[in-house]
Amino acid sequence: MLDLRPVGYVIGLLVAVLGLTMFGPFVADVVAGNGQWATFLESGVVTVLTGGMMALASSNGVKEGLTLRQTFLMSAGVWLALPAFGTLPFLIGLPNMTLTDAFFESMSGLTTTGASILGGGTVHGPIDDLPEGILLWRGILQWIGGIGVIVFAMVFLPELKVGGMQVFRSEAFDTMGKILPRAAEIASSISVIYVALTLACALSYMATGMIPFDAIVHAMTTVSTGGFANTDASFGAYGAGAHYVSALFMILAALPFVRYVQLIGGQGLPLVRDAQVRGFLVVIAVCVIFVTMALFRLVHGVEEVAFREALFNVVSIMSGTGYASANYMTWGSFCVTLFFFIGLIGGCAGSTACSVKIFRYQILLVSIGAQIRKIYNPHGVFVPRYDGRPVSEDVLNSVMAFFVAFIISVGIVSVCLSLTGLDFITSVSGAATALANIGPGLGNEIGPAGNFGGLNPLAKWILSLSMWFGRLEMLVVMAVFTTRMWRD
Repeated sequence: MLDLRPVGYVIGLLVAVLGLTMFGPFVADVVAGNGQWATFLESGVVTVLTGGMMALASSNGVKEGLTLRQTFLMSAGVWLALPAFGTLPFLIGLPNMTLTDAFFESMSGLTTTGASILGGGTVHGPIDDLPEGILLWRGILQWIGGIGVIVFAMVFLPELKVGGMQVFRSEAFDTMGKILPRAAEIASSISVIYVALTLACALSYMATGMIPFDAIVHAMTTVSTGGFANTDASFGAYGAGAHYVSALFMILAALPFVRYVQLIGGQGLPLVRDAQVRGFLVVIAVCVIFVTMALFRLVHGVEEVAFREALFNVVSIMSGTGYASANYMTWGSFCVTLFFFIGLIGGCAGSTACSVKIFRYQILLVSIGAQIRKIYNPHGVFVPRYDGRPVSEDVLNSVMAFFVAFIISVGIVSVCLSLTGLDFITSVSGAATALANIGPGLGNEIGPAGNFGGLNPLAKWILSLSMWFGRLEMLVVMAVFTTRMWRD
């Protein structure tokens, strides 16, 4: 029989830690004097006590490592339990907030998707008018989710052989049988870098004239590539300096954090030679050039504005951050189409970036190249190579399975959303943005100038579960729901 106590212990501890972070917004509301401090005091106490009791009740079953089945369950359970408790401040602190909206906002935050039900035109009013505690809580959710994504991608996915992530197993450290101890060790290494990037980003934002509170919150949502902003206008409310700072740190956050660990250790060459990094930067450069050229006619030849708008929005979409400095739906069909597809590329594995990840496209291309060479020379032996190393058959099969699962999932979710009454563009782009954890979709309703607040409740639940499904790279959830998973 499957022992769930180790799983419950880990989830309980993480829930308790989430509850402790609620006291940050509590202090923010006390300092601001807006009278909303009780929201986070109540939420924090309930969350800490519940998580603590869950961990205590499961502590007698704790072992040094987790089995493969326990790891699958723990991975899926954590990304459901934390958003569930993350809803409490929204439910308690905001009038007219329903459980559907609160869970959507919390899931979007912790999965660093950045799709929001808050904003002008909704019953909750403009984001600009929200209490400081709620604004900070949205930032904290994404910041916690960002570091969780890194640990999950570096420790668990290579071990679970999901989506070709096992190709990074030698760099993410061998963790079989020692998942929890190694996760703690890796987390401590990357946490220092994560915090340092966040502080540097906040200070840089302040140097551009952003007030300290906004700088801190936006630093959290930038380094986590989450995309929650403190205004309805997103980054359209800030000047050129903030745009350049944001673009820089979104790029840094979308690079593999293991390379930063190596860089600090005096090994700079792996970062330069990483095929992911080179591919990511090349795609960004090419897209920025094309979008800049397309924008020249819209900004009447003001080259700096065209370049800045192109750079900021290309980086934001491709990294999965989801900030917007303008309504790019008005930039023409070329830009809209380009943004849709680069959002499905994503950043590097082992970063806070989301979506399919660029390494999978690179592996797909080298595999296609090997097959083409074999057509010309049927008797030759052509082994696909990625980043100088041969790609094993199980990695290729895993990558192919991921692509198939992703495409089928987008189709199924799109159909489900259309059955709730959404139009074609909203359904398809909503499915893609939720599964890829990007943020804004396309169209007037969920595009860069809108929000998800006007969608019907059923569509919001479908999108919430899709964000969870996509954040777990889909195959993890599929494995949990197989009969073999529960068979002794």
